[in-house]
Amino acid sequence: MKARKISLVIHGGAGPDNEFIRSHREAYLDSLCSIFRCGYGALEEERSALYVVEHVVAMLEDNPLFNAGHGAALNAKGDIEMDASIMDGRTRTSGAVCGLSLVRNPIKAAELIRQKTDVLLVAGASADALAEKLELR
Repeated sequence: MKARKISLVIHGGAGPDNEFIRSHREAYLDSLCSIFRCGYGALEEERSALYVVEHVVAMLEDNPLFNAGHGAALNAKGDIEMDASIMDGRTRTSGAVCGLSLVRNPIKAAELIRQKTDVLLVAGASADALAEKLELR
């Protein structure tokens, strides 16, 4: 049997270096390593790539150190607007949300849209309403 190769790459954001990141560097790196280990472990357990992507991104969204979900940056008006997308390469299906403000994990909303609707992208209040209808908060 051929050995299975596993690869996983994650990052904690694409924003500029700033005082917040510098002052929380140790916790930031520890959290990033912990999330990576969880994702890599799931791959070693032969969980699907799609499963791992959704769960690793949700972990980043749940951690206020990262600019996603719970730690999302505010827009120019001081409101939270979050985006996420996900694609299953095997089925070539995808789902995306943008401008969410009420859902804790935008990646989970994107995955529900991929699984349960015929649309690709839902935005703003419509995305929040659809996430609520699909019982996601």
